[in-house]
Amino acid sequence: MSTEFSVVVNGEEQYSVWADGQAVPAGWRAEGFRGSRQDCLDHIERVWTDLRPASLRGGA
Repeated sequence: MSTEFSVVVNGEEQYSVWADGQAVPAGWRAEGFRGSRQDCLDHIERVWTDLRPASLRGGA
């Protein structure tokens, strides 16, 4: 049996991988993508193109 993971994102739009079945930490929310750890990491690489926290990207 392989462990499933979810992609989580925080208020600064920073991404991480979180094991399914564990409560998502305060300040983070499930992004909607689930799969193997590697699938989640591949997804994050595709969608998180600007690694700066949202507060440093300007516009606010």
